[in-house]
Amino acid sequence: MQEVFGELATALQERMDIIGDEESRRDPAQHMTRLEEVSLRLEQIEARLPAQIDPQLRHYLQRRSYSKALEHLKAAG
Repeated sequence: MQEVFGELATALQERMDIIGDEESRRDPAQHMTRLEEVSLRLEQIEARLPAQIDPQLRHYLQRRSYSKALEHLKAAG
């Protein structure tokens, strides 16, 4: 089970990195493609999470508060 949380943290960090990547934004189409790919991966990982996860983490993921979700995972880890 820890593996899926590790994958989640990695994907969340990757999304944050893409958002902050100034060079990536110079090519808007490529930037959006990268964001769409990581967002799809996040959805797939979320679907594999156990039904009973920390309610606060679930809340962050449902609200797409990904920076808060990442902080929560790091604090719990």
